Amino acid sequence: MLNSNKLEEAIGYQFKNKDLLTIALTHSSYANEHDIECNERMEFLGDAVLELSMSKYLFSKIHLDEGVLTKTRAKAVCEGALNVYAAKINLGQYLYLGKGEEATGGRNRPAIIADALEAVLGAIFLDSSFDNAYEIVNRIIIPYMDEVLQNKDYKSQLQEKLQSEKRTIHYEITKDEGPANNKTFEAVVYMDDILMGRGTGKTKKEAQQNAAKNALEKEAQIG
Repeated sequence: MLNSNKLEEAIGYQFKNKDLLTIALTHSSYANEHDIECNERMEFLGDAVLELSMSKYLFSKIHLDEGVLTKTRAKAVCEGALNVYAAKINLGQYLYLGKGEEATGGRNRPAIIADALEAVLGAIFLDSSFDNAYEIVNRIIIPYMDEVLQNKDYKSQLQEKLQSEKRTIHYEITKDEGPANNKTFEAVVYMDDILMGRGTGKTKKEAQQNAAKNALEKEAQIG
């Protein structure tokens, strides 16, 4: 694990209370092994800080109705988006993980990394103010929003298309291969009882996205 001072350099913020940063980087698996506080409460706070920061930014930049603002914010702060932002500062390298979580690839697990990023924002808020947290959001998140917003959510596209046709869809994970820290998943998507698409990925969500993409491509060819 890299020294957390380098993380402070990456985000452009020096903590007055270093313990807050340590808590923000401490996963429950490590906390349970060492009988210390984990980052879950701080993640709860950081989630609110991020949502308010994103709301403030979008309100100033997008002069459209509430529906557009809400959808844009949801995509900009979803788990996949948070992982994009976290990767820019190599956040996964700084996490405190329990031995089991470390051994099974927790340092690359999307949910853990997303929660940690929110916890760091919560820690900054506690260490200083919302204004400082907002500045950090502008520094480490806003520059990469376009990258996130351009990523296509194939599951949502498929859902909207089939809802208009009054059909139902569901996903199944059909394969789960490889070691715990390097798995490959295969997913299929059904429309009612009809197999529509198949896809693979390094996470279940990625496999489902690729299955939805495959279904949309087939639909386009038929159409």
